[in-house]
Amino acid sequence: MGALFRRLDGWLFALLLVLAAAAIGYLSTRYAHQADWTANGRTSLSAESRAVLARFDGPVEIVSYANPQGNLRQTVAGFLQRYQAVKSDLTLRFVDPQLDPAKMRELGITVDGALILHYKGREQRLDELSERSLTNALERLLRGSDRIVAFVTGDGERRADGQANADLGTFITQLEARGMRAVPLNFAQVTAVPEHTDLVVLASPSLALPPAAVQALVAYVQNGGNLLWLSEPSNDDLGLAPLAAAFGVRVLPGVLVDGSGAALGVGDPRLIALGSYPPQAITRGFTLTTLFPQASALAQLSQGDWAVKPFLRSGTQSWTEFQPIDNSKPSDIRYDADAGELKGPLDFGFALSRLSPSPDKSEQRAVVIGDGDFLSNTFLGNGGNRALGERVFDWLLGDDKLVELPPRGAPDRLLEISQAELNALSIGFLVVLPLLLLLAGGLIAWRRRRR
Repeated sequence: MGALFRRLDGWLFALLLVLAAAAIGYLSTRYAHQADWTANGRTSLSAESRAVLARFDGPVEIVSYANPQGNLRQTVAGFLQRYQAVKSDLTLRFVDPQLDPAKMRELGITVDGALILHYKGREQRLDELSERSLTNALERLLRGSDRIVAFVTGDGERRADGQANADLGTFITQLEARGMRAVPLNFAQVTAVPEHTDLVVLASPSLALPPAAVQALVAYVQNGGNLLWLSEPSNDDLGLAPLAAAFGVRVLPGVLVDGSGAALGVGDPRLIALGSYPPQAITRGFTLTTLFPQASALAQLSQGDWAVKPFLRSGTQSWTEFQPIDNSKPSDIRYDADAGELKGPLDFGFALSRLSPSPDKSEQRAVVIGDGDFLSNTFLGNGGNRALGERVFDWLLGDDKLVELPPRGAPDRLLEISQAELNALSIGFLVVLPLLLLLAGGLIAWRRRRR
């Protein structure tokens, strides 16, 4: 009788196990659950992409011109599910490109699977299926149209398309992917800033600008144009005094140095490292560390009708150094009040705004920064330099919805652990794990000998 009950118990357990497996299988077809344990859940959708989707205040339609044969449509639909999970009114519609070849030629579609994004009468085309390219296309869709950014050239400025260390080519390439178009502006060829220019950039000229060029820039500002001026410690004698007067600011002489850099591992005091910022729309919520090589301090002389707010400020151990610095011993400098050197904290980044003199605009904006190296090809990858530069351009172009987007990049590329945690990992892998394997092997061998 006991054997019969044990046999029945075994059959009952097997039956319950089968029923449980069937129930789990049935429930898995009705309900879905996903878990993403990476930092900020970046395998599901990056924080930046989620923030871009949150800026839309209406439905977005994506039309995919994908051939129904093959798995391309399933691939596109699966990829967009991550976006639809964040924005429920993002819809996807498929069109067979073979049904209307003339329409495909009209749209310029030659890639199977090309996407057209629609939002409030605007559209953006996308030929590459990746999160970075789709999020960039969504940003361009928010802007509505490409923004024309004119870079002054002809006087030794940093080139927007250059690949030299001091140029801005890497940064501008990334901006163009987000809906900005860089064009040259040479006042030897034109007498005024062309119409429909959204922003003019004067990026660290090394030669004196002709008076006609300076007057054209001043007229552009007086007529309501937005301008970004990247100055340098050596830019105080390039004939730009009328432009500075138009803003009511002054580039102070000397190079800004900071004696606190040694504690941060910065050997050259001319490298200004910032981790906190004065409150302003550009720096709201911005916590990344930025690095500024050889900056010049700025001073506000008269406010006039401009609202001037500093957003970059050096520390209390900084000052304006007047003496030449020996590159072999950059730390051998001292603050000299008798020479007229100014003690910090000192501002070296101003954000200016006012009611626009142009009837076509509501607000005019300008930014003056005492350093242009931080956006150069050499220093762009340091800390939050690129993210801060993108915020500056977004604010100047009036794209306030995009200013506070979280910085790009994987947040878990680096493993940050304390020394104690490193010691524990080392002991675990080098001592504990081998001992456990030896113990398991010995236990298996002992059991086999007993049989």
